Amino acid sequence: MARLLRIEYPGAVYHVLSRGDRKGPIFLDDGDCHDFIKTLAEACQKTRFEIHGYCLMKNHFHLVVETPEGNLVAGMRWLMSTYANRFNHRHGLCGHVFSGRYKALVVEANGRGYLRTVCDYTHLNPVRAKVLPARSRLLEYPWSSFGGYLTEPRHRPKWLRVDRLLGEHGIAQDTAEGRREFERRMETRRAEEVDPRQWKGMRRGWCVGSPQFQQALLERLHGKLGPGHAGQIRREASQARAEAIIAAELRKLGWKEAGLSQGAKVNAGKLALAARLRRETTLTIQQIADRLHMGSRKSVSPKLHAWRRSNE
Repeated sequence: MARLLRIEYPGAVYHVLSRGDRKGPIFLDDGDCHDFIKTLAEACQKTRFEIHGYCLMKNHFHLVVETPEGNLVAGMRWLMSTYANRFNHRHGLCGHVFSGRYKALVVEANGRGYLRTVCDYTHLNPVRAKVLPARSRLLEYPWSSFGGYLTEPRHRPKWLRVDRLLGEHGIAQDTAEGRREFERRMETRRAEEVDPRQWKGMRRGWCVGSPQFQQALLERLHGKLGPGHAGQIRREASQARAEAIIAAELRKLGWKEAGLSQGAKVNAGKLALAARLRRETTLTIQQIADRLHMGSRKSVSPKLHAWRRSNE
């Protein structure tokens, strides 16, 4: 099975999801939920994690976590292994509690609304799962951070950070009035007819953000992906690396993007660029030929081979 991607850097924000082994429960009663939140608080103290949102369901949990020290893997390893040990000890069980590796989508959290998207998704999870009666307030679900957002700061866990999400909801201050407005907005959000397709990015993929954000992440991954990683990510990372090389070489040559499709299909500049792409990316000759408007693989391959013999 392809490994899930792990991207770590100081200040990264993630939407983390983990399910029970064989889709079984990870919370058998309220005591387990209390234990998990206690363990999460300890993990935050150890790692300096900042939690923007969480929701505990019977067989899975969601976290929206920021890592000032870029230590998601170490922190999640401690959190999940410690909770699993406590769960098994409490119930006299043994064996796996969680199903394989957790999923962690990197989130663009610079005020463009992506943090709001993942936090709203997290807080509305009990509604989508139909475990919250229609007439009940979101506040009445006890095992999410939504209640913490409506609580006075002095009664709120120090590791629960609310300012960034409130800001993305257009709420400037963490006041009683601001908290009431936040609840009103979320209840309105809950009542809207929501197209399930809008949450597709929450369930699939590997990041939540703009194309520019995704491009920057893919460039971080250059040289760090192996055959064991998911094919989609490896392809996207290779393509991102190729585009960065092309942009740099076009600047060096003084060419515009349109110049690649104009004039001769093969010239010294294109061959040099093609050689660099072959050397530094996993693109095939045909992919390179298509991207640089050089014609077919059969015509490009011998010319590229001859150029490399003469110049490398």
